[in-house]
Amino acid sequence: MSVYVERNGAVWTVVHDRPEARNAMDPESADALTQAFLDFNADEEAAVAVFYGKGGAFCAGWDLKYVSSLEASYPLGELDIPPAGPRGDGGEIPRGPLGPSRLELDKPVIAAIEGPAVAGGMELALWCDFRVMARDAYLGVYCRRWGVPLIDGGTVRLPRIVGQGRALEIILTGRKVEADECLSLGLCEYVTDQGGAREKAEALAHDIARFPQVCVRADRRSAIRSQGLPVRDALIQEWYNGREALIKDGVDGAARFAGGLGRHGDFEQI
Repeated sequence: MSVYVERNGAVWTVVHDRPEARNAMDPESADALTQAFLDFNADEEAAVAVFYGKGGAFCAGWDLKYVSSLEASYPLGELDIPPAGPRGDGGEIPRGPLGPSRLELDKPVIAAIEGPAVAGGMELALWCDFRVMARDAYLGVYCRRWGVPLIDGGTVRLPRIVGQGRALEIILTGRKVEADECLSLGLCEYVTDQGGAREKAEALAHDIARFPQVCVRADRRSAIRSQGLPVRDALIQEWYNGREALIKDGVDGAARFAGGLGRHGDFEQI
């Protein structure tokens, strides 16, 4: 199997392992990744996922050898019709060529990036909540060279992260964006030594998984849904979104603090 899951408590690491193609995406891998993340979202014991490409490449994008075999006048073929059943995105659009890029999960996903995350691979990285990159890793719209457009969220998510001007410069030039520049632009949140991205991402995932999860998911949901809303509308949705978390997590948590836990910024005993 080109996709498998390694579980460690509430943390799932979803591994894409197709080294012969630098983890480029074919339909089998796309379907398997989509199902893995839907399974993660549905599992009551799972809290945080790490998305990792094995073998020194996060993802080299859509498999162009596969794309070259498609009918030119009907290249999306099986993707033109949304499949039936729950998908996490309401089913209004089919899965992306890169798999889970159109899912809207209830739980956080952290990208652990070694080597290239280019073209559709960059779009998968941007789909994640945030990114940990090894120092030799890089992003880039490498599909610019071959006339393959961004259809897995790249034109939507990249401007929201770095702003329209910088996003358009990266999209239109198709240039290589190395890890240190990604950090400075806000395209990633951590840079590690080569080979260290997965370990760092999993450590962050375990830190997040320790917290009361109703509250974690409520705050995550509010931050995502506030995008594009006027301030007043965003404040209203934040208030109603947070009420359930306060009832289910906040009162009990405040009682633990009152009982002596977590003083002076100590997160070890909460």
